[in-house]
Amino acid sequence: MRLARLLTPDGPVSGRYEDGTIVAEDGRYEVGRDGRLLPPCDPSALYCVGRNYAETLDQMEYERPEEPDFFIKPPTSLLAHGEEIRYPDWTDELTYAGELVAVIDERCRDLDPEDVPDVVRGYTIMNDVDALDQQGRTARKAFDGSGPLGPWIETDVDPTNLDISTTVGGELRQDANTELMLFGPHEIVAYLSERFTFEPGDCIAFGSPANPGLVEPGETVEITYEGVGTLSNRVVEL
Repeated sequence: MRLARLLTPDGPVSGRYEDGTIVAEDGRYEVGRDGRLLPPCDPSALYCVGRNYAETLDQMEYERPEEPDFFIKPPTSLLAHGEEIRYPDWTDELTYAGELVAVIDERCRDLDPEDVPDVVRGYTIMNDVDALDQQGRTARKAFDGSGPLGPWIETDVDPTNLDISTTVGGELRQDANTELMLFGPHEIVAYLSERFTFEPGDCIAFGSPANPGLVEPGETVEITYEGVGTLSNRVVEL
């Protein structure tokens, strides 16, 4: 099942996504006619794991981490599927990275890996936008609009063996599978839960496979995870 959120003139609505329609408790809403998609959840934080694919380590000349290496994006980083990524005027190196994301369904802490499926609502997609020439991860990755998320949450998918592809301007840039992760999704969620109390809607992103790269104004980034969907956003100048 796909769960989505829509911004209507009367406020946000949530429900089941079916062929361009949101089926909510009070009726059916057509995406585009009745409103636009919102990010599919409302997190208090987005916990993002980096350096989680061996080929990415080789490409970026990073050392292999002994445990999950993470940073945090704030809720203000969120953009919805279809919203424009604004290219900040203070960077000359804006990059994309296609990532699978778990969405937490209940308040929880100190999980064992085998308990993780019980607390995950489902999975969605994030573009980890990075201003590569800035100093420090917060400056690079936590700015407004650096976390496009969506288009919906897929509740019925196994995250451990999914094909991923990312295209930029129609050109294939990333082509991999989640089985290549150094740390698996359940392991990562359990590890982070030892340090943070998760709230409903919180997001955990599992890192990007090889070939994250530069984007330019006018290009559209499309990230597809098998069984989940496609997140699409166009880059524009401020």
